[in-house]
Amino acid sequence: MEKLPAKRIESIDLLRGVVMVIMALDHVRDYFHINALTGNDPTNLDTTTPELFFTRFITHYCAPVFVFLAGSSAFLYGSKRTKKDLFKFLSTRGLWLIFVEIVIMNFVWWFDPNYAFINLQVIWAIGLCMVSLSSLVFLPLRALLAIGLLLVLGHNLLDVITYQGQDLKAILWYVLHQGGFVQTQDHFILIMYPILPWIGVIILGYVFGCLYKTGYPVEKRTRMLLWLCISSILLFLIIRIPNLYGDPVPWIEQDNGVFTLLSVLNLTKYPPSLSYLLITLGPAFLFLYLTENISNSITKFFLVFGRVPFFYYVLHVFVIHLAAILGLLISGGNYKIMLPLNPFSPGKDAQDYGYSLFVVYLIWILVVAFLYFPSKRYMEYKMRNRHKWWLSYL
Repeated sequence: MEKLPAKRIESIDLLRGVVMVIMALDHVRDYFHINALTGNDPTNLDTTTPELFFTRFITHYCAPVFVFLAGSSAFLYGSKRTKKDLFKFLSTRGLWLIFVEIVIMNFVWWFDPNYAFINLQVIWAIGLCMVSLSSLVFLPLRALLAIGLLLVLGHNLLDVITYQGQDLKAILWYVLHQGGFVQTQDHFILIMYPILPWIGVIILGYVFGCLYKTGYPVEKRTRMLLWLCISSILLFLIIRIPNLYGDPVPWIEQDNGVFTLLSVLNLTKYPPSLSYLLITLGPAFLFLYLTENISNSITKFFLVFGRVPFFYYVLHVFVIHLAAILGLLISGGNYKIMLPLNPFSPGKDAQDYGYSLFVVYLIWILVVAFLYFPSKRYMEYKMRNRHKWWLSYL
């Protein structure tokens, strides 16, 4: 979601654009699918279907790719600037994103001016990760690589440490690794994205950015991408199949082979387990390898979203939420279940609300098609006005 040098890396923008489009599918499902408003978990193997499970699973690629590429973009941004300039940009951009998550995104998600429920999600995580990275960029790349690997590979060792309650120590641990709820007199706050493993991801993304610096040999980069892909997937298989390490929830043999596969792939996202990160970032490296020199009408479509990710992210949630309200108005349903949307007490009408997965996919396609045009206009505006500093924050 960061401002890149004038010559953008198309494969990075393309990957970002593809996951932005996939992300919209998950959010359309959140607002439109049967029982989605009442907490139906698509990864619950007792109630899900393979189609619903994989609709959720493919969107698992979004958050790791966002955070990882945020680090890569930070490296590319800083490659033509001083470390001091990079520190200033990352720290201020990070604080801005934290503000956006709390104030703007939580209103867009729930349409609640009282902010009774505040969900700290991926934008908050990227913001905190940027603030953390801003101080670390002064270290050598090898030191950063070691820190990033330590956090990503080792954070599951901390799973045994848990806290309960609302004291300062518990809240700090919720933010760092466990996640959890914090309740005040007027607000219910969910820390969905504890940041310790995500800091590791953004650091590794920052180091990864050196593969795309000016003058880096293309053949060497593609070999490294393929090696990273194979290594990530192999390590996933080595630790996941025998349930050795890497996820707090072991897979269990199910009644048939399909659901056994679902159990293997049913990985912990909050916080992101090592297995989760390996199976999401591994294919992302393969994508970058395969799209190094590809350009056609399809890639140009996805590039639009990849070049204005922040704009698209804010707009797509607003459009999806508004579309759900309009759908209820047109169909004669109770639109008030969306105004405000209460995830903990959605009301009786929410129990009967929702559409089939087929309809969800149709709405997703329509939403993405609608968002293409404002996104393209904004992309063109940014390209014409690179000199405006504030655009790097949007």
